[in-house]
Amino acid sequence: MRKKISLLIFMFISFWATAQTINVKGIVKDAITGDVLPGVSITIKGTTTGTQTDFDGLYSLSNVEKGATLVFNYLGYAQKEVTVNQQTINVGLDGSAESLDEIVVVGYGTQRKKEVTGAVTVIDAEAIERLNPTRVEQALQGQVAGVNITSASGSPGSSSNIRIRGVSTNGDSSPLILVDGNVIVDLSVLNPNDIKSINVLKDATAGIYGVRAANGVVLITTKSGRKESELKFQLDAWTGIQSTSKKIDLLNARDFALYVNDAGDKTRFFVYPNKGTDWQDEVFDQAMISSVNFSASGGTKKAAYTFGVSRLDQDGIVGVGKSNFTRTTARIGFNYDILDNLKLSTTGLFTNSEKNNLPEGGIGSVLYSAVNVNPDLAIRDENGNFSTVDDISQIEIINPLAQIANNNNTTRIDRYSATIGLDYTFLKNFTASSKFQINHATVLYDSFSPIADYGPGKSANRLQEFTTDFSDIYDDYTWDNYINYTNIFNDDHDLTVLLGTSIFKTTGEQFYGSSQDGTLVQPRVIDFDIARGVGFFDSRLSSIFTRLQYSYKGKYLLSAVLRRDGSTSFGPNNKFGYFPSASVGWNVSDEPFFEDNKVINSLKIRASYGVIGNDKIPGGAFVSLLNGEGVYASNNEVTQEDLLFGVAIGKIGNPDIRWEKQKSANIGFDASFLDRKVKISMDAFSKRTEDLLIAPQVSGLIGPYAPGASTPVKNAGTVENKGFEFKIDYNDSFSEDFKFNMSFNFTTIDNEVLFVSSDSGFEQGGDFGVGLGIFTSRMEAGFPMGYFHGFKTDGLYQTQAEIDALNASSPNGIYHNTAGPGDLKFVDTNGDGEITDADKAYIGDPIADLTMGFNIGFSYKNFDFSANAFASIGNDMVRDYERKDLYANRGTYMLDRWQGTGTSNTVPRAFAGASINTDNFSDFFVEDASFVRLQNIQVGYTIQPSSLAGSGISKLRIYLTGNNLFTITDYTGYDPSASSGSPIGAGVDKGFYPVASSYLLGVNLNF
Repeated sequence: MRKKISLLIFMFISFWATAQTINVKGIVKDAITGDVLPGVSITIKGTTTGTQTDFDGLYSLSNVEKGATLVFNYLGYAQKEVTVNQQTINVGLDGSAESLDEIVVVGYGTQRKKEVTGAVTVIDAEAIERLNPTRVEQALQGQVAGVNITSASGSPGSSSNIRIRGVSTNGDSSPLILVDGNVIVDLSVLNPNDIKSINVLKDATAGIYGVRAANGVVLITTKSGRKESELKFQLDAWTGIQSTSKKIDLLNARDFALYVNDAGDKTRFFVYPNKGTDWQDEVFDQAMISSVNFSASGGTKKAAYTFGVSRLDQDGIVGVGKSNFTRTTARIGFNYDILDNLKLSTTGLFTNSEKNNLPEGGIGSVLYSAVNVNPDLAIRDENGNFSTVDDISQIEIINPLAQIANNNNTTRIDRYSATIGLDYTFLKNFTASSKFQINHATVLYDSFSPIADYGPGKSANRLQEFTTDFSDIYDDYTWDNYINYTNIFNDDHDLTVLLGTSIFKTTGEQFYGSSQDGTLVQPRVIDFDIARGVGFFDSRLSSIFTRLQYSYKGKYLLSAVLRRDGSTSFGPNNKFGYFPSASVGWNVSDEPFFEDNKVINSLKIRASYGVIGNDKIPGGAFVSLLNGEGVYASNNEVTQEDLLFGVAIGKIGNPDIRWEKQKSANIGFDASFLDRKVKISMDAFSKRTEDLLIAPQVSGLIGPYAPGASTPVKNAGTVENKGFEFKIDYNDSFSEDFKFNMSFNFTTIDNEVLFVSSDSGFEQGGDFGVGLGIFTSRMEAGFPMGYFHGFKTDGLYQTQAEIDALNASSPNGIYHNTAGPGDLKFVDTNGDGEITDADKAYIGDPIADLTMGFNIGFSYKNFDFSANAFASIGNDMVRDYERKDLYANRGTYMLDRWQGTGTSNTVPRAFAGASINTDNFSDFFVEDASFVRLQNIQVGYTIQPSSLAGSGISKLRIYLTGNNLFTITDYTGYDPSASSGSPIGAGVDKGFYPVASSYLLGVNLNF
């Protein structure tokens, strides 16, 4: 009886237990792309029982208790836990910011984020997708602390200036840009949709790339296929409308007439016009922009492949089709395991771009004319022809609509880039790598200038048809060979040693031809010695480098680099330079005393210091050339020599020039808090560049100012950038449906020139007005690079008696004897009682003291939202887009001009002809160009995957984007973020083409 009862009890317990367990199956996919994920680890929480997804992302588990928790883990994705309450559990994994940047590209290799000791920032594909940039540079602004992007023009296809941690040289301050390891100079060749990640190296750790990395490194990795994955297709397309983000406030026709009469000319306007022409309204237009990107990727057991094509078509907001830009790209990538220890990698990129150009900025441009043409001028005359500007003194101001109509100017670029690499692993711990990279570009430029009459004396007038053709051919290659040794000793000591060589060569040639009325007049090949960027040039680099990376228990980190670079920019005396750098790190949170910390999840302290060389000067500067035009000095007299009987000194060489040396120091920390929901990074840095390579001012008697001559280059300056970077990120999932992220970063920059060696003690650049010969900017010890140098003002003269009293007290009887009531009152800064050039002083600078970026985003069920803003504080700009002639238009600020004693103490009187107000550069023309800009807002909706079942579509997302929606600034010009990019002369605004505002509708489709 007892046996029967025991059997019944056992059967009941077994039945009850069986009823509480079920067999679970399902599929695991990427929550964003819908791609199946093979190899995902699935375990029952609290046990060692588990499985993995197969090739198709499928899994199954038997006898799982109801109510148990399944834990899903996959590299690059956030861990996910799901409660078992049904038999079929399909899971979508979200990309984890913590895991995505776990592997960081650091140059000739990768490191786990935890082991990185340098100042490195990563931007992933998702962040780029939210921004929808037309150019890659736009994806960096506001996203990376320490990186500032400016543009000389907002016209279609225009490039941008990238500055990492300030302006560090008076030469080329652009960073090294590598796409899949290949050097790229012009980022317009790359479609932003093809990018998987962008890594920015900001400190001395960039020294592994040597001389080309003196201004930082931007490492771009493009999307690639994955082995053992089925063929997948992706289509991203968007289209929209653009318009100008701002118009300058100008006088209307009536106010302009009042101004002219107030200036003393009573002959032109007897009746004030009530109607006129708003020339900005006439030249600005709404313009279309569209982009289509198609890609495919997949892989087999041994191979991974990807292919993509894209097309961008952008019209200009000035001239529409006359300033159109199109870009077509084709990209291919293929990786293949030839053997288990021999791997092949290849990439190919072809880009064709075509840009129809208008004169875009500065004197003679369309916008310069639109701002300055008198508003009482009609668009067309009584015969229906474009009207002409008849003021002879304004030789460069013409009817801007006639200028657009007569413009025919096109640049076409074909660029081919390719890489091929082999990685061979031997003796278990060694990997030998060889990578060959090549670029070829053909640039074709042609323009046609028809017969044109823009008015009497205009410089743009053409009495004959004129055709010009340029063609440039550029080639370069880089060949890197290196060996990596990696080993772990006693489970504690992780060592990696790199030894490598690199050679680089770039060449170019320029051809030129022109014709008048169809007759060829100037066919020739330009061969201008070896000056970089024009004529023929041949530049080369040869390097040997080594790096040691060491980690003890993952807590104590060391990286050290030594690189020997050789450059054809220097002569035999200084051709080679040795540049060391080192960085250390301490993962404090791995220490035993940190284990019980409930607030801080991770904490790493790091520091770096190194020296990087820079050779960005025209090649052959160490050699003197006899290519001058026959002007030479003898016995302190300048003599013109007949070119038929001799040659003259041209470029003067300096055989002793040596490398610029940038000494970079950085200390910072990375930390995460509250279950890694909050992350903070902070860095304090210093970049000191010594032995700046400049061509300082010298006496004209030695020849540099003769036709065809140029001054010698010498090491003659020191500049330092110091600053602080801070970034905080917050990511959280409040529920299965609602996720939120936010980030904020800021950077401070203190730029100072420490030393300049020249006859005058400074270098100058920039120019003010038209034909005045006034420099706006200087490089001088004790001031920021390119600071504005001019007269300070202290209000306006109100009466003639005030001026007479100052003249009477002047040592030489003058204070400013050309001044009158209503004119600017210049400050006697040196206290000598006179106003001379010696009184000019610092009146501003174009370098921002503080830049900030703010990003916010969230998703709720199928909806997603993101927005980002950027701010620049403390940068100044020179307002120099006004012609300053009586019959040229003015800004509306002149409505507040001085019109009698006490009427104004800020805006001078109306004037006719020359004036001390316009013929002198003063702080009246320098404005605070600080700004806050809402750069992007995007709202998207993803169709529920279940609604797409059976269609073959794994993802369908529709979105709306607004770019450059508004800018808050006190600057009166078009764009406070614009810059020529010149270290000495940046921030002088002669009519920068504004960055357009755009509204886009797009779709993301995966199938």
